[in-house]
Amino acid sequence: MLHMFSSYILRKMRSADYKILKDGSFFGEIPGAKGVWASSSTLEDCRKELQEVLEDWVLLKIRSQERVPGLQLNFERVRMPKYA
Repeated sequence: MLHMFSSYILRKMRSADYKILKDGSFFGEIPGAKGVWASSSTLEDCRKELQEVLEDWVLLKIRSQERVPGLQLNFERVRMPKYA
């Protein structure tokens, strides 16, 4: 599962769209991953933040047993810890 997760994150990060905003900061988003975006003063920081947001988004989807576009999961085999 970890390899599948890592491969998915890398694939999605390669599809990320970035743009420079009027104030000189950077904005990035992942097409097809609603709500997955980041902004920062440097492109590298924007990429790091975007990857963190994407990872959290995927884990939240898995924990909620929601479909993750482009990732095939068998939820009977996925065990996520429950937090209070």
